Amino acid sequence: MSGGDKSRGGISGGGMNDDSAGASTVPKAAADKPRVTIFAPHPLLTVTIEAEGESRQSIHFHAGGQGVWVARMVRALGATPVLCAFLGGESGTLLGPLLQEDGSAAPGYELRLVRTGTPSGCYVTDRRSGRRELVAMSVSDPPSRHELDDLFSRTVAEAIDCGTLVVTNPMPGASLPLEVYADLVTDVKGSGCTVLVDLSSPRLDSALRGAPDIVKINDWELAEYVRGPVDTEERLFAAVSALHEAGAKTAIVTRGEEPGLVVTDGEAWRLTPPRFENGFREGCGDSMLGAMAAATASGSAPLEAIAIGAAGGAANFLRRGLGNASFDVVEKLARSVRIEPWFQASGTSDVAVA
Repeated sequence: MSGGDKSRGGISGGGMNDDSAGASTVPKAAADKPRVTIFAPHPLLTVTIEAEGESRQSIHFHAGGQGVWVARMVRALGATPVLCAFLGGESGTLLGPLLQEDGSAAPGYELRLVRTGTPSGCYVTDRRSGRRELVAMSVSDPPSRHELDDLFSRTVAEAIDCGTLVVTNPMPGASLPLEVYADLVTDVKGSGCTVLVDLSSPRLDSALRGAPDIVKINDWELAEYVRGPVDTEERLFAAVSALHEAGAKTAIVTRGEEPGLVVTDGEAWRLTPPRFENGFREGCGDSMLGAMAAATASGSAPLEAIAIGAAGGAANFLRRGLGNASFDVVEKLARSVRIEPWFQASGTSDVAVA
C-alpha cells in the first residue's frame, strides 16, 4: 500500500501496519455489549409507496430520522443503542410501536422517550418511479421548556452511564435553542464521555464549544460552516483547520464520489470506501456515524472506527432500508476501506492547527 514519500503505510479495513495500534475489525457482539446514547430529538413516522412489478403497489410504515438510522447501525454492529427522543400526537401514537418494534427485533435496544404536546413529524415518499419523491411532510413544533429539560437531563444521565454519546440534528433545525448543543457536549465530556456529532450549522458551531471528540460532516455542510467554498485542496484544509481550532479533536469530511478527508492528531488521511454504481444514498452518512459510534464504544482507535464507519455507510448504500445492514456485510466491506496519508501540494500530510 503506497503512502507517498513517508515510510508509514496506509490503513485498510483488513488491518494496519506494524506501527499502528492494531487491526481494524468490526466489533464482535458480546454478552456485555457496549452501549451508545443517541440524542435524537425528533424521530419521524415514514410512509413509503413502492411498485412491485407492473400492477402491484406496496406501502411501508417505519420509524425514521437521523437518530433512528444511527441507532439501527449501532445495533447491527452488536452495540446497544439508547435512543433519547421526543414523541407526541397522533403521529407519535403510530410511531411509538414502530420504535418499540425496532427494539423487539434486537434485545437490549433501549428507548428513553419524552412525551410532548406537539405531534411527532411525518413524511410520505413515493418510489414507484425508481426515484425518491417527497409527497408530503409535517414537522414538530418546538417543545416546551419542561419537555426539553426532561430530554436533556435524561440524555446526559444515559450518556454518562454509557460512556459514548452521538448528537444528531432536530427536525426542523431551529426547533431547539442553540445553547442545548454546547451544554450537552460540555456536560457529558466533563464526566469522561466520548462524543460524536453530526450537525449542521449553527448547531455545529454551538457543539464545537464543548470540544467533541469526533465531528462528521459533508463538504457542503463544511462550506456552510465556513461560509465559503471548499472546492480546492487549500480551501478544504483551511476549513478543516477551522473546525479543529473551534474544538473538534477528529474531523471527517465526506465528499460524495470523492475520497473523504480525515484529520486527527494533526495529520491528514484520505478515506476511500468501496465504490458502487447503483444504490441508495439516503441514510449513508447516518449509517457511517452509527458504525463509528459502535466501534468507538467497543474500544477502537479513531482511524479504526472511521474505517468501520465507511464500511457501514457502504453497506447502507446497497439496501433500501435506511440504517439497516448485516454485521457480516459490514465486516467484509471493511476489508476494502482504505485510509492513506493525504499529501498536500506542500508534500506533507501534517495539518496546522492553532
